[in-house]
Amino acid sequence: MRLNDWQRAFEDYLLGESPACHAHLSTSLIGGPTLNVDTGLAIYHNAYRARLQEVMRSDFPTLWHWLGDEQFEQLAASYLQQSPSAHYNLRWLGKGFAAFICQHLIPGQSAPLAELAGLEWAFTLAFDAPSGVPLTVQDMTDLHLEEWPELRVRAVPSLQQVDCEFNSISLWRAVKDASGFPGSCALDQPQTVVIWRAGMTCQFRSLESSESAALNRMIHEGWSFAQLCTELAVTLDEMAPMVAASWLKQWVLDGWVERQVP
Repeated sequence: MRLNDWQRAFEDYLLGESPACHAHLSTSLIGGPTLNVDTGLAIYHNAYRARLQEVMRSDFPTLWHWLGDEQFEQLAASYLQQSPSAHYNLRWLGKGFAAFICQHLIPGQSAPLAELAGLEWAFTLAFDAPSGVPLTVQDMTDLHLEEWPELRVRAVPSLQQVDCEFNSISLWRAVKDASGFPGSCALDQPQTVVIWRAGMTCQFRSLESSESAALNRMIHEGWSFAQLCTELAVTLDEMAPMVAASWLKQWVLDGWVERQVP
């Protein structure tokens, strides 16, 4: 058997459901005095799956805590069967977990679980993202008056947004703080949770709908500061520039945005 063929056969074996290997693979190996070929391969097979489950528990600790060992392992195993690891870096293993939960479970079960999985994945993305070049208060101070109307910003690489209809952030905090775990419940009003990395620590903040809409207009739709003020003036009249400036200042203080240069 050529090396390339043997590697493919071994990969197929690891990704297969059964720990029993095909004869053409086992006959290409030599057992040891205390460990035969089939037992040795079964150890690899089980260890590979155990490592994948370990990564899933590490990436989704709140979901694991909520479901418990057995149910989480079953859910993760079904996901891994449908979406086997396709990247050399296991950091990407849980990328499609939230979407899988939506498809795999009935809507009444899937909605809060998928939202929580999406929230936990957002924390992973924020932690691993490049730092970017966030605007500072000094940068804003140095802006010339004529630059303000056309000022445009974009999100720093670590900035993530999750729209929540359930108390997912309360569940996440309970596990993070090792405090009493609350039951899942729907929020009175949906909220947007913004997650970002400050130094080596992930932070989060919930936004009211008006601030969330303003942030999205600027970082996703490319609005200028003048466009934002014009939009806000419809409801806030002469207070619009002050409100827009206060939001922008807070985004800068939090390290959410960097300047978008034309």
